Amino acid sequence: MNYQSDWLRVESIIGSRRISNFCWACIILFGALGFFSVGISSYFGKDLIPFLSSQQILFVPQGIVMCFYGIAGFFLSSYLWCTILWNIGSGYNKFDKQQKIVCLFRWGFPGENRRVCIRFFIKDIQAIRMEVQEGIYPRRIIYMKIKGQQDVPLTRIGENLTLKEMEEQAAELARFLRVSIEGL
Repeated sequence: MNYQSDWLRVESIIGSRRISNFCWACIILFGALGFFSVGISSYFGKDLIPFLSSQQILFVPQGIVMCFYGIAGFFLSSYLWCTILWNIGSGYNKFDKQQKIVCLFRWGFPGENRRVCIRFFIKDIQAIRMEVQEGIYPRRIIYMKIKGQQDVPLTRIGENLTLKEMEEQAAELARFLRVSIEGL
């Protein structure tokens, strides 16, 4: 949900509820289940899951290691499922010209600081900066330069924008805020 009028611009940010996170959580869960069941099968001496043979594996040390990998995988998978459930990193960027305030809101982990909201005045924004790094892992990030503070990233990690899309987003935002663009 993106919204823009003459006085207000709201950009929604997708958090951890991405297809890639769902895929990794499932793959790690099924892998952990496989490792753990083979480790336990080697302890009992018979296969608990027919297509996962454990006849060649001794419980000490291979079976114990397989159980350890299975338990570690369960913990990692649980972490990924919790980040998906809580939608960590989602939120919005709100630019309000009437109130002359910018609000960057994100959801964090449950607890005292679950809601992360950064506010500052529009007059403190110096420029919109683009960082482009090509190579095996290309990095294309749009930052907001603020007086007396670190640059604030506006695009999420893993958002694969083309150079044209990135330039258009940065130009739209700079035009809306009436600031310059750096890094072209």
